[in-house]
Amino acid sequence: MKKGRLTSAIWGFMLTLILLSSGLAIFAIVNLSYSLGDARAINASGSLRMQSYRLMFYANSGSEEAKDKIKEFENTLDSQALKQSLSWFTPQDLKDKYLAVIDKWQVMRYYIESENSRLYAAALKDFVDTIDLFVLETEQYAALKLRFLAVSQITGLALMLLIAFFTVRLAKRKVVKPLQQLMQAADTISQGNFNVEMPKTEYLELSALSTALDSTVKKLGSVYQGLEEQVQEKTVALTRANNELTLLYDSLVMLHSSKLDANSLIQALNQLQAHESEARLRLVMVQDGEVTDIITTDNNHEWPHHSDNTQQFPLQFEDNNLGYLEVLSSKPFSFQLFNNFAIMLARSMVIYNAGEQRQQLALMEERGVIARELHDSLGQLLSFLKIQVNLLSKELDKTCKSETAALQLQEINEGVNTAYVQLRELLSTFRLTIKDPNLGHAIEAMVEQLRGQSDADITLDYKLPTQLLGANQHIHILQLTREATLNAIKHANAKHIHISCQKVSSEKVVISISDDGVGIEELKERDQHFGLGIMHERASRLSGVVEFSQNKKGGATVTLTFPPQQEGSE
Repeated sequence: MKKGRLTSAIWGFMLTLILLSSGLAIFAIVNLSYSLGDARAINASGSLRMQSYRLMFYANSGSEEAKDKIKEFENTLDSQALKQSLSWFTPQDLKDKYLAVIDKWQVMRYYIESENSRLYAAALKDFVDTIDLFVLETEQYAALKLRFLAVSQITGLALMLLIAFFTVRLAKRKVVKPLQQLMQAADTISQGNFNVEMPKTEYLELSALSTALDSTVKKLGSVYQGLEEQVQEKTVALTRANNELTLLYDSLVMLHSSKLDANSLIQALNQLQAHESEARLRLVMVQDGEVTDIITTDNNHEWPHHSDNTQQFPLQFEDNNLGYLEVLSSKPFSFQLFNNFAIMLARSMVIYNAGEQRQQLALMEERGVIARELHDSLGQLLSFLKIQVNLLSKELDKTCKSETAALQLQEINEGVNTAYVQLRELLSTFRLTIKDPNLGHAIEAMVEQLRGQSDADITLDYKLPTQLLGANQHIHILQLTREATLNAIKHANAKHIHISCQKVSSEKVVISISDDGVGIEELKERDQHFGLGIMHERASRLSGVVEFSQNKKGGATVTLTFPPQQEGSE
């Protein structure tokens, strides 16, 4: 059986309806366009009858007003609405009656112009009857056009309903029923039953749809298997993503629940290493463009010098660049995981540094309060004692003054002066400020201050990692370093002073202040000098020791040794 196209059949029916409806619409438009002047023509012809009676009053006057009325009548008679009666499509009877009105008007106009009212009145009835016949013919012609339009519209509507009914019956039998069978087949397939029979139809489109659906049914089995494999892959990917999020969360909790020191960073790296066992990891800490510390996992202490398989992830948060996380792997790895881990570490370090800075500022503010209290109380008292001693010495000079009293008075004066000098140094130490969480910057600022107060050449070699020391350690280190440097300037007359801050091991930090001054004699007692006693006290607060040694080439070295992250008491 030769199959046709469903689109061609639908197009045929639609074209028939379109042509029929378009023909009816065009006919209606044309009919209405020719009927637009019918009302005006009827009104104009009725106006002629009224003007004819009115002209009878001017037929005997010969006035200018009669001429105006004649002109008005002729304008109405020659109007476009009445001239349509002479068109080619107008019935002959309507044309004849219009021409009859025109002919009789010539006679009536002659009567008016000759001022013969008697003849005009005698001919008026016949003239008006002619006009009435013209009006009646005009009305009948307009009604004929309307009846013809109504009949054509009714006939066209009936034809369209008949065609539509035939089209619906045909579509239901040859289109709707096969489509319903295809829907039932699809519903059966959706329930997992692929043993279905496709409907047969005489249209190419529906036949192609049946063939395609049948082919689809045969491929669904293999597609289901492929989908199961994809679901398995997606499940593995989601599980991995969940594990990565869990790792990041656990690491974040661990970093924020304890001190952010080297041990915490190693523990975080070990967690990441356990998740990515094929990769080798290390943290490179950078400060002021120089590498200050390298932190590796427990099983990756040796790192190759040159490798093409390394990837660096910067430890950067806002404007803070703290170093980078370096990954060495010969196999593909999760780039996003390591990038997020690096961002998390940088954010944790910045937050920790901000907390440390707040703690340092609080401690320095407390020391500032103590310094003000000492200045206002003990400082004023020592100043008062100095004045009283001077007054007493002058008073004794006026009277009798023994050598013993003079010697004792001199010792009292020297003691008060020494106490006053030591108080001023202590106040200067207490008033040290740390506005930067970086200890290296704080020591550099202190060194710049001392360079402006002395001719000594002071150099600094700072190699301590950022996260190594706590806020309390920063303050004690800064004050002890300043005390040792001041001693080298004031008491040792040093010309060159070198300050070194190094991390010897994970459990030992060494800070040394070396000078080329007069040297240090062996100390019998650590508290023999008030400044040295304070330095020993600060070292004990750091859980460390301070040592004084003589240099081979002259001068002395003050060495402070202590463990990192050991917050001492105040």
